[in-house]
Formats: sequence, structure tokens, C-alpha cells
Amino acid sequence: MLARLAGNELTRQALTEALSAGRLGHSVLLCGEAGCGAGFAARCLAADYLYPAGGPAAEAVLRGESPECAALRGSGSGGIIKVEQIRAARAALYETSLSAAGRVQIVYGAHKMNPASANALLKILEEPPPGVLFILTAPGAGSVLPTIRSRCRLYTVAPLPQADCAALLRAEYPACDEPHAQDLARAFGGRAGAALALLQSPDGDALLREARELAAAAAARDRYACMRVLAGVERDKSRATRLIELLRSLCGAWMRSPAPEDPLPPARAAHAARQAGRALTALESNANPRLTLTALALRLCRV
Repeated sequence: MLARLAGNELTRQALTEALSAGRLGHSVLLCGEAGCGAGFAARCLAADYLYPAGGPAAEAVLRGESPECAALRGSGSGGIIKVEQIRAARAALYETSLSAAGRVQIVYGAHKMNPASANALLKILEEPPPGVLFILTAPGAGSVLPTIRSRCRLYTVAPLPQADCAALLRAEYPACDEPHAQDLARAFGGRAGAALALLQSPDGDALLREARELAAAAAARDRYACMRVLAGVERDKSRATRLIELLRSLCGAWMRSPAPEDPLPPARAAHAARQAGRALTALESNANPRLTLTALALRLCRV
């Protein structure tokens, strides 16, 4: 299944060779910024570990439907992984009988563990159950506690080159034409997973349009227009978060590879990206959405 991981040839080869030689270890940390495919890579590795011959059981692992591959994610508005979740996962690993050659525990977003949950996981990694492979994902190695990181083999999942990302989008989503695929590949900096998620979302086109409208309003320093766009999402925190994340992605593209048609020049795009990041942090900290979005609108229009 690792053969399905787009790009990342060195990482794919290293994982395949370690798995084949039996030197993968009992815990792996896959690092890649959101949307790069670290979660998909984790499921591919899990499928190859549990079912080397492939088949329906391996496909079930890829879909997240296998009883032999348990998944752990953060909960609540901040996505924090709580100690109770770690303890429940540990109990399940020790108490559940195996029908495959082993079992896999995936921890999505290992950087979201608080000290208590990280210590609980550390105890399991120090004395792991036999036959269990732990796969952790995180944006970067530095975001994971050193004690956890030291128990894992580290691999990186990187964004795709823009042309490769666009080709993948067209292959996975035939309704996406070449110009749109290239536009999304640039907007997401080669993060194919994030681009595909937007394509497959019912409101993806609307979000992209609103993010561009917000950028254009910021370029014109039109506070009213900025507030009008953001007012449409102030009652939906999840959608507001996605819109601001998309704005930050677009600003990143305009900074990396400026083009004459971009609404914001690199310096203004950098300013907008910083303000978007500031707003995302506030929303994650449960700040008042209306006040946060109002402040964002005002800050976007500042020089």
C-alpha cells in the first residue's frame, strides 16, 4: 500500500525496506504539515504491516475500517488528546485478541497531547504490547515532546511538486480541469491532501471564492467588505476556521511564487498570513468568534 503514497520516494523506500527487513521498530513518527498526507501514509504503512499480501483486509485499513488498526484523535475545540483516551487505547490493546499478524495503533496529531497524555503514551512505548506497531503523526518533529520523539523512528512526508500535485488532483477528481488543478496545487503549496479535501467538500468552491473576496477586500483596505465576508461565517466556528486557513494558504502561495494577478503582493500577503494565524490561534483558544473575526477584518486592512 505504501506504493500508493504519491511523491516522497525516499520516505516510501525507507519505510518499505525497514518493514521488509524487520527493523521498523515498534513506533514510528510521520511528520508532515497538515494536508501533506501523513495520515494517509500512516494507514498505508499500517496496511502493509498487518497484511503484506494486500487484499480486502488491507483496503479496509486504508479506509479506516479495520478492527486491527485503531485510531486515536484529539477531541474538543482544541483537538487535545486526553489522558483518558490514551488509557482506553492501552486497555483495548492489551485486552483485544488479534486476528491478524499484529495490530496497529495510529495516533493522529501527536503534538496535541498534553503532559498527562504524553506521559501515559510514553509508558506504553517503553513497554509496548507484543505485535503492536504505534504510528504517530505530527506537523514536525519539534512539535512532539522529546521523550516521545526519542522512542520513535522518524520519517518525513513532504508536499508534492506543483505539477505532480496538479496531476494527482486530476487523477483523483476527474471533474477538476487542468487550470483549476494547477491553481489549487499552487494555493496549497503541493499539499495534495488539503487540496483534495477542498475539492471533495460540498462548500469547497464557495470557501475558495470567499477567501479570494477577503483577500481582495484586504488589498483595497476595505474594512466593510472584509467584515461582510467574515460575518457570513461568524456563527459557524468550523467554517470560519476553514476559511481563515484557506486564506493563509493562499497568502503562502502569493509569497512563494508571486504573480501579477495576485490580489496581494508578497509583503501584504505576509501580513495577512500573520493575521490569519493570529485569528486561528484565538479561535482554537475559544475566544469569542465574532470579536475575533472583527479584529481580523480590521487588522487585514492595516499596512
